[in-house]
Amino acid sequence: MNQNNNLKSGEKGAWISIFAYLFLASSKLIIASFGNSEALWADGLNNSTDVIASIAILIGLRISQKPPDDNHRYGHYRAETIASLLAAFIMVAVGIQVIFSTIQKILQPEVTQPNLLTAWTAIGAAIVMYVVYRYNLNLSKKINSRAIYAAAQDNRSDALVSIGAFIGILGAQFGIYWLDPLAGLIVGFIICKTAWEIFKDSTLTLTDAFDEGKLNYISNTISEIPEVKKVEDIKGRVLGNQPVLDVTIKVNPELNVKQSHDITVNIERLLADKHGILHTHIHIEPFL
Repeated sequence: MNQNNNLKSGEKGAWISIFAYLFLASSKLIIASFGNSEALWADGLNNSTDVIASIAILIGLRISQKPPDDNHRYGHYRAETIASLLAAFIMVAVGIQVIFSTIQKILQPEVTQPNLLTAWTAIGAAIVMYVVYRYNLNLSKKINSRAIYAAAQDNRSDALVSIGAFIGILGAQFGIYWLDPLAGLIVGFIICKTAWEIFKDSTLTLTDAFDEGKLNYISNTISEIPEVKKVEDIKGRVLGNQPVLDVTIKVNPELNVKQSHDITVNIERLLADKHGILHTHIHIEPFL
């Protein structure tokens, strides 16, 4: 499966998230309005903002599929990484909102008892979002998409928020009102932690960071080719989900142009087969 096919497959995950959020947000807000549940109402508003994050990811995946042009000779693959970054910003905003709202509940505790239907709505929503999370997580691994991975983590966070709402509503049925803010605090910190991990991964990619251990492993693979006398230099960066390498090797100075070219072709094939790297720029220098 090539890069564009991967991105098209990723769109399915984004669309599933959008439809799930639209359905859950409307259901939660309607049921919370007559079920007297502030927790479910807040959860519904949370899902409303998540629609924006999913749309941002969808737009990023769409832009990533655009072919190279005069200003983007390497293509538009990094739009996918930028979409992940936007999703992280939205997630951390939601996480902070959850934390502050639960602190407010601790300072000003409410004693209203919501309808039990709101609790079942919350746990049902958590199950739906967990299924969407598993689908997007497996899809992100299959197509190696950072954007869909970010979407999956957002799905998981929303499942946790719904579980927190369920615990709070259920606790209110038995007069245990402190369960709601406690669950909210825990969930809020989990969301912020997940957002930080996505943010860190996205910024490392955008600043051309590449795992040094993986570079050494790839360098050893290139060194196994008999005609390569020395791997002088190797650099790597990631465009979307595709690694790109710049390699400088030293070979016998007596080789002609065709023989040198054949060596680069062999290296490219080896890296594609063994490491899944489809874009490698190889510079040849004489070994003296």
